This record gives sequence, structure tokens and C-alpha cells, in this order.
Amino acid sequence: MAEDELAVFRDRWKRELWSQKEERRLVPAAPSTTRSHAGDENDDASRGKSELKSECSVGVQEAGYISIAKGLLGGRTSPLLDRLEEERSKRKRNYQDERAVCRGSLKNPQRKVKKEEQLVDQLILDLNEASDIPFFDMELPYELALKIFQYLNRTELGRCAQVSKAWRALAEDGVLWFKLCAREGHRRGAAVSDSPCWKATLRDCRNAAANVRANWKNRVGSISQLQFELGKVLCDVSSCDNYVLAGYSSGDVRLWDKLHWDLPSSYLKSNWLSALAEPRPHVAHVQVAGNIAAAAYHDGCVDVWSTQSGGEPIYHHQMAGSQRALALSLEGSVLASAADSDVRLDGANECGAWRMLALTRLPKPVHSLVLVPGSRVRRRALTAAVAGESVYLLDEEEEEDLRTLHSVYGHPVTCLDASEYHVALGVKNSSWAMHDGGNKIHVYSLATGKAVACVGDSPGDFTCIHLHDGNAPHMMVCGNNDRRVRVLDLRTGSCVSSLYAHHLGVTSVRMDDWKVVSGGGEGLVCVWEMRMGTKLWEMHNRHPVRHVHFDSRTLLTANIPDDKTPRGACITDDDLTAHRRHRGIICHYDFSEEAGAPDGVLPICRSDYDQSHGYNYNIALAMPYDRLR
Repeated sequence: MAEDELAVFRDRWKRELWSQKEERRLVPAAPSTTRSHAGDENDDASRGKSELKSECSVGVQEAGYISIAKGLLGGRTSPLLDRLEEERSKRKRNYQDERAVCRGSLKNPQRKVKKEEQLVDQLILDLNEASDIPFFDMELPYELALKIFQYLNRTELGRCAQVSKAWRALAEDGVLWFKLCAREGHRRGAAVSDSPCWKATLRDCRNAAANVRANWKNRVGSISQLQFELGKVLCDVSSCDNYVLAGYSSGDVRLWDKLHWDLPSSYLKSNWLSALAEPRPHVAHVQVAGNIAAAAYHDGCVDVWSTQSGGEPIYHHQMAGSQRALALSLEGSVLASAADSDVRLDGANECGAWRMLALTRLPKPVHSLVLVPGSRVRRRALTAAVAGESVYLLDEEEEEDLRTLHSVYGHPVTCLDASEYHVALGVKNSSWAMHDGGNKIHVYSLATGKAVACVGDSPGDFTCIHLHDGNAPHMMVCGNNDRRVRVLDLRTGSCVSSLYAHHLGVTSVRMDDWKVVSGGGEGLVCVWEMRMGTKLWEMHNRHPVRHVHFDSRTLLTANIPDDKTPRGACITDDDLTAHRRHRGIICHYDFSEEAGAPDGVLPICRSDYDQSHGYNYNIALAMPYDRLR
């Protein structure tokens, strides 16, 4: 609207200007009156300015084009002069303010530094918001920071060491690497002060463990045979981390120390009742754990020795009937023995004196029993015993209360094993119940007493079970008479791998995080790689493999004959070499780095045809020039 009014005003103003010019042309001016007329014009101009000032005061109330027209008639050159003056004054004031700020910054340089510091702080905050990079406050107490870093693994500690010098000093603290070393199972029982750099110690231990694993896979190491007296038949073998215990048909018990193989075997004397008996009773079962060794005889006697002192037994008791089973806790503090249908628990008190803890009679004769691990945490002994078709849990504090864990009529239990939280047992289906899907393994929880898994589906009987108690407690390995070794996952109830090797059935199995060792009735020992399900190597000896035990560096196997009194084997015969095949054998394999030296080559690889035990020679290892001899 204002633009239209301005255009109308311009047209009217142009017409007025043309009309004034035409009037001046028509009326000539007198020369005598020029000065007076000029003075009149000056008077009119001054009068117009005063009128303009008075009109500007009321210009708000008048229309826009009227005020502009009056200003033009009063002699003003532009209608926007006041506005231009305001803009000029505003720019001048801004310029003066900027100059004042510059002068103040030159006089006070600290203000600029503070501003730069604020910018740096703002930049740090922006970085934190943009990439989530933590800026660790090193004013935090060192112990608290160390507590935070102890939850990191070695890979995460290496990454934190690359952040800053302060973080590197914290990530390379000896206490952190000492705990990592202990967590992975290296240098057990060591103190923080035993190594100047636990990070380097852990690296060396891991390299050594990798070399030992390579020796395991390639069968690089040394082998030794543990023999007692020629002419004695091996009856039972037990081993732990430091000791090997063997019982013979002559009633003798021998103990070997793994740490000092150069020392002769320790002779453990039997009790005076068994020593005076004629003939001396055979050793039925042996057990060794911690600093305690125990042996059970067929006449019902049980002897307990100290592995440190040896010699005479420190404890002895006798039960009516023949000893059927013997079990010793991992700490060596509780001993369980079974004769016919009676189960007896014996243990040592705080002073080391042994006494009877409980005596329970089961409805049927005992077939096997195991002591549940973790008695030190539980503070009482818990025993699982198999009698016919039933499995019972015996508690030393609840002697009269017999707890039945599993019982199915017509389905006998063939094997048993226990871990800290579970009990696994192999159940044989009768011929009239084969429609149930074959033989199975039932796993029960010790906390609830209820079945948590039912795995396996095999036409053959399960002969041995081992519950893994390492980094994967949900894994289990079992052996069967159908010649297969099965690795089972308790979480899904499925078979992870099925390994076929033993033609006379599987008699013993054991596993760890990456391998499985199995023994068969034909005397074959096989080592399997669990992840790939492939056989790494095998060794053969006469008689079934009844005992398998290994750790990270060593392997112990025992081939125990079924016949303890073979026909035609006279123990007083001078030619004892002819009867070697009847006695059984204990083999110890060492895969440590020292054993991988040229002096530690397996004896089977160094044997020749002149040795009396050349029948053990593996012809696959013979060189071409050996065949031409």
C-alpha cells in the first residue's frame, strides 16, 4: 500500500514541477528587484526549515507521503536522510566499542588465555561426546585403579597400555599379571615376590604350554615302564599329581614319586593280619590322593599309609566279606570302602588321627562307589554308591537317612562318576525294554536330587564315564561296549563327537579342554583331538587298559590283566621272561620340553630286534634300511 501511495505522490510531484516551470517561463523577473527577491527566497527557506521541524514532530500522525512531500518542498535533498544518519551513528558506536574491546585485551592478556583454556576444555568435552574416549582421572587412588584393572584379561590390558604412560604403568603392574598367571594355572603356589616380572613369566609359561601341546600332538617325549618284581601280577593302579600306587597279586603295594623317578619305589608294608596269612590275599583296590595312600584286600582289610613316611600303615580296619570298592577324596581326608552290602566312611580329624565316621548297610551288594568332590567346601563327606538297580547318596551326618538318587527295576547301573555339582550314571535297559531307545546316561543334580539330562542312545552297555570339571563343566565323555567314545554336551543333550577305535569295547576314558584319552579292552591307548574329532596317535600293550590319568605334561596308563592267576605261570620259575605277558604293565609318558630332547626319544623308537621285548616294536617306525637287515 505504501508503494502505491509513493507512486501516486511521484506523479503529482512531477506535474507540480512542470506547472511551476511553465509559470516561470511566462512571468519574467525584474532586475531591480533581484536582491530583494533573493532575500525573500532566503527568508522563505529559513521559514520552510522551521515549518519542517514543527511538522516532523507531528509526522507520526500524518501520512508517510505527506511528510515526505513537505520535506521536499522545504528544500530537503532526500526523504531518508534521518534514517541514514541513524545508521551512520550506529556504525560509529559499534566501531568505537570494538576498538575499546581490542584495547582492553591488549592491556589484559590473561583474559585471552582463559578464553583459550575454555576452548580447550570445550574441545575435550566435544571429543568425549563424539567418540566416547574415557579420560581416566589419575587422581584416583592407585589401589582403586588397580582394582578396576584386575577384571581385564591380558588382551585388554595390552590395549590399555597403549593409551598413555600412566595407563601403561598401571596395566603392567606385577600384581595384575601374577593373578592372570594363577588364573590360567601356571606357577601354582607361588608368591608375588617370586618373579621380578610376572608379565614375562606368563609369556614364558604360555610358550612352554604351547610347546607341550605340540609334543602331545606329535608324540614327542619319553616313555618309561614302572615295574616292581618280576613274576607279580598287577591288580590295580591309582595315580594323582605326584604319586603312582600299584597293588599286586602277591599282596604287595608299591608307591612311586613322579618328581623323583631316579629313586626306587617305596615299599608299603601291609598289616600284620594280611602279612601272616597263607597265602597272602590279593590286593583288590588301591587309591592315592594328597598325602594319603590306601589299599583294600580280598580278605576285607583296608590299610592307610602316609606317602611322606611310607613303611607301616597309619590306620587299619577290617570288614566282613571281600572288599568290592574303594574311594578316596581329592584332599585325602575321607576314605570310603565297601564290603558286600556295607559302606564305611573313615576320616582324619584336625590332629590327623583317623576314625570311623559312618557305617551304612544297603539292600544289595555294592558294585561301585565314588566320593563327591568338594567335601572341604561342603564340610561333610558325600558318597554315591551303586547297588543293583539303585544309586544311593550317603551323608556322614545323616547316617540313618538313606537317600535314593535313582532306582528303576530291571535297569541295572553299569558305571558311575561324580563332579562337584552332578552325578552321572550309565543305565542298562533289559531286553524286554529295548523299545525305550537303548542304553542311556542319566545326570542328576546334587543340589535338587532331580535329573537334569538324559543323554546317549546306544545298543551297547556304557562302561566308563568322566565328567569334565575344567573350563567346560557341561561336557562329558563316556565309553561303550559298541567300540565308540562319545563326547556329550549336557546343555543340549546332544553328542558332540563319536570316536570309533576300540574293537573290544572302551574300558577307560578321560578328557580335558582339548583332548580325549581312551583305553580299550584290546590294550590300545588312543589320544584324540576333541575339536576336530581326529586321532592323534595310539600305543598298544597287552591286556585291557583299566587306568588312564594325565595332566598337562604327563600321561599314565595301566594295562591290568583280567586273570590274576594265569595257568602255567609259575612265579618261582627261573625263566620269568616267558611270563611277562601275564603280569600287566604301567607306562608313563612325559611330553615336557626337556623330554623332547634327543636323549628323551621314546624307547620304542630306539629298540632293536635283539631285545627280549621286541614284540612291542612298532613296525611303522622302521626305516627302509632296517627292513633290509
